[in-house]
This record gives sequence, C-alpha cells and structure tokens, in this order.
Amino acid sequence: MSLVDTASLAVHLLVGAVWAGAIAFVVTGVLPLARDGELNAAPLERIAGSLRRLSRVAAVFILATGGHLAGTRYTAESLTSTGNGHLVLTMAGLWFVVTGLVEVGTGKLLDGTGDKEVREPARRATRFLQAAALGGGLILVVGSLLAT
Repeated sequence: MSLVDTASLAVHLLVGAVWAGAIAFVVTGVLPLARDGELNAAPLERIAGSLRRLSRVAAVFILATGGHLAGTRYTAESLTSTGNGHLVLTMAGLWFVVTGLVEVGTGKLLDGTGDKEVREPARRATRFLQAAALGGGLILVVGSLLAT
C-alpha cells in the first residue's frame, strides 16, 4: 500500500469515527437535556451548528478519501460482484443517508433556537438524529467488516 493510500485510509477512518461519535454524543448527551428543558437555546444552537459544520467538513474528507480508496482498490465490476464491493456500496449508501439525516436533524434543532425554544426543536430533531446515530454505528460495523 502506498503512502497516499495509507494516509487516505487513516484520514477516512479517523474522520468517520469522529463524525459518528459526535452524532452519538448529541443524541445521548445533548438531546435528552434539551428535551427536558435543562439546556438553554444558545448552547443548543451552538452545538447543533457545530454538529452541522462537522458533518459537512467530514462529508468532504470522507468523500475524497473514500473515493480515492474505492478507485484504487476496486473496479466497477468488483464493486458489484464481490462481497467487499457490496460492503463498500452499502457503506456509501449509508453515508449518504446519515449525512441527510444530520442535515435535517440539525435544521430542526436550529429552527426554534432563534426564538429561545429548546424542548420542541429537540423533540422534532430526535428521531432524525437517532436514526443518524444508528446509521453511523452501522457504517462503523461495515467498515470493520471491510478491515477484516
């Protein structure tokens, strides 16, 4: 494996793990506080904005590094005809879905914070971000299967 391939893989795995972990943290650590009214609008707005920014930056890195890795390791035929190729396609599909869920979820969180609302925006965002956290976990599982 070349140095570029190794660096791409390391960045891909690191960014993916940080991204999935951040989503899980917001779901388990932030949303319950917001739904219970124990968090003010300003910190919730900042956290939601940070998650959205992180997700967008991660999307660029994951797309670039994942595209490089797929392009150097697979052909169109091997992506569609091998077990590992199917895992790569599954991971890419999950990545698109999770990225969209984070966008929708953070949008719902940010919708009410300008009006100093916390509970209702957190309730509206919960299902989307829970699904994103589940999808992020599935992406890590698929990545682990690819690594073995």
